Amino acid sequence: MWTFFHKMGSPRWFYQISGQWLPWIAVFAFGLLAVGTVWGLAYAPADFRQGNSYRIIYVHVPASAIALAGYMLMAFAAAISLIWKMKLAEVVMKCAAPIGAGMAFISLISGALWGKPTWGTYWVWDARLTSMLILFFLYLGVIALYEAFEDNVSASKACAVLSLVGTVNIPIIYWSVEWWNSLHQPATLKLTEESTMHSDMLQPLLIMIAGFYAFYALLLLMHSRSEILVRERNTKWVKELVAKRLG
Repeated sequence: MWTFFHKMGSPRWFYQISGQWLPWIAVFAFGLLAVGTVWGLAYAPADFRQGNSYRIIYVHVPASAIALAGYMLMAFAAAISLIWKMKLAEVVMKCAAPIGAGMAFISLISGALWGKPTWGTYWVWDARLTSMLILFFLYLGVIALYEAFEDNVSASKACAVLSLVGTVNIPIIYWSVEWWNSLHQPATLKLTEESTMHSDMLQPLLIMIAGFYAFYALLLLMHSRSEILVRERNTKWVKELVAKRLG
């Protein structure tokens, strides 16, 4: 285990092994997304209360889940970078921020579009919506903080601290509908309880969630590989790689 952990700290090893993963993850991600989209939009039954407007759940829920999980991944990488000074952890922390921000933005926009026919308005200062908006700003804060420093080491330390502090918002997002009187409906999927969704609606949702996770992994790997090449551009192995491709 420790050998693998040590290898993961090597940008060169990660770049080489991730190149073998990319095609398989891409096929897996786009296959799941295609099946989930067609199933959810074309074949899942309409909701007896919301009609067809509920179908935005097949984008909203996966994007929201990835926004939360992506932030926890970023915070985990931040902790590793602070404790063990691993270059790869710094890369993952930096690259996870814009992808997570994109997922949080999709969650907010899709939620607003869903809220209009359900609540009669695009936005209310509901606990769940407000805390998700804060998450989006935390992502943007990490991105902006990176750009504020010229030195990668100082930028990584500052962003790591902000990432770890921001984890306080994650349980607030998750439990907000339970702690406060919220317009937002309770969680559709629960770890300890059976889902309230009909299986014909639930199955494509689970496929879409899996597809979003795979798509997130694909984007994170691609972005991390690009960042590694930028950071390691003066090393021998990157120069040899570039020369091989140009030759």
